[in-house]
Amino acid sequence: MTTNGIAIDIQNLTKFYRGNTKPALDHISLSVSENAIFGLLGPNGAGKTTTIKILCGLLALTGGEVTIGGYSLVHDFKKIRRIIGVVPQDIALYPTLTARENLSIFGGIHGLKGKHLSHRIDELLQVFGLEKSQNTQVRRYSGGMKRRINLIVGLLHNPHILFLDEPTVGVDVQSKNVILDNLLAINKSGTTIIYTSHYLEEAENICSRIAIIDEGRIVTEGTPKELVRSNQSFTNLEDVYLHLTGKKLRD
Repeated sequence: MTTNGIAIDIQNLTKFYRGNTKPALDHISLSVSENAIFGLLGPNGAGKTTTIKILCGLLALTGGEVTIGGYSLVHDFKKIRRIIGVVPQDIALYPTLTARENLSIFGGIHGLKGKHLSHRIDELLQVFGLEKSQNTQVRRYSGGMKRRINLIVGLLHNPHILFLDEPTVGVDVQSKNVILDNLLAINKSGTTIIYTSHYLEEAENICSRIAIIDEGRIVTEGTPKELVRSNQSFTNLEDVYLHLTGKKLRD
């Protein structure tokens, strides 16, 4: 599924939105190794969500070349769709259906059915501590419970590559710990994870490699330790981030 141990290869990725003369993405090049937890970090409007949407097939690129799992994003997206999982920041569930009903629908979309789908749903509900509330309407769930079901949807078909956009935003500490512990376990089992977050301490703790994007360009890339050690004044990833992106508010 990958080429030379590379899960995702991005070369000179460019994106212009209609009516804008300044690119949202300006010739970005990145390689994500197989089995990595790769953090793509940046301020609001920096380009990280645009990048993720392009990689997931939700936006068309303007220029550049991207391969995912060895497949061309432009020419082989149907094959890519089978090997990726996507967990958006917004909760993408049917609120008046139960958790199990939601998972049955989304599993069917991924081509799962019958006993295989039922067993997979049972497995993931137990892993994420939701088996006792599986027949409750999602609208009655807490924020943390909704976030966990949202994550399960992206995992149902055992994706080789998982895209996560702010997977722990707005959740309680217990849900956050469950989510992060299981993401680490999923990664150890062989799933490559691409992860965005504004929680820099969290990113520093779980990511094997990080790129910081600002104004549509990659401003630095490396392991968390490499980035922190790149300047004697840095003590953590937040220091690196603020040094490179500034302290000006981004709304």
